[in-house]
Amino acid sequence: MKHREVRELMTREVVTVPNNAPFKEIARTLTEHKVSAVPVVDPAGRPLGVISERDLLPKSAGQGDYFRSLPEREAWQEDKAAGTRAEELMSSPPVCARPEWTVAEAARLMEAQGVKRLLVVDDSDVLIGIVSRRDLLRIFLRDDEDIRHEIMGDVLDLSLRQSASAITVAVTDGRVELHGTVDFRSLIPLIERLCRTVDGVVSVTQHLGYAIDDTNSA
Repeated sequence: MKHREVRELMTREVVTVPNNAPFKEIARTLTEHKVSAVPVVDPAGRPLGVISERDLLPKSAGQGDYFRSLPEREAWQEDKAAGTRAEELMSSPPVCARPEWTVAEAARLMEAQGVKRLLVVDDSDVLIGIVSRRDLLRIFLRDDEDIRHEIMGDVLDLSLRQSASAITVAVTDGRVELHGTVDFRSLIPLIERLCRTVDGVVSVTQHLGYAIDDTNSA
């Protein structure tokens, strides 16, 4: 099975700012390009960090009414509020991915790091793209017939050598249903697991029988 790679989903034209970019230039860049975050890069194009709207917010929060007490802020918020350049405002180090990673690999890193986007770098660690949560969700827009064709061909025929005529595959809105008979009982959980790994599959329900019970050790 061929899984979609980050290079197929990432945005290649990435808006960036240099590490010495002033606060107002960063705010202007976010507003003009209608993005919520921007990578900070060195002169060679290697990412140093990311500045999001959240990183700029402490500056606004610090401009409250002089006579009205504000809630106490954490140390990082005070540092961000005092920052005036990108290198002082950015969140660092950046969380990066490689273009050849699969969607699943990228999604696992996003979840583990608790980030909304990954910077994509080449072998020289130069920024070549950015991939967001929304980009990764695009795999679920795959056509049902494409998913069915991949399951029939790559999972059942090529990987497991199961006769296509013995198993019926139906896909509706990414939900897969399997009906029919397999050679061995031990194949059923394997088929179900492999179907779940196909890009765009939302769920798998199987109603499969078997010719030989090879799980009985008695």
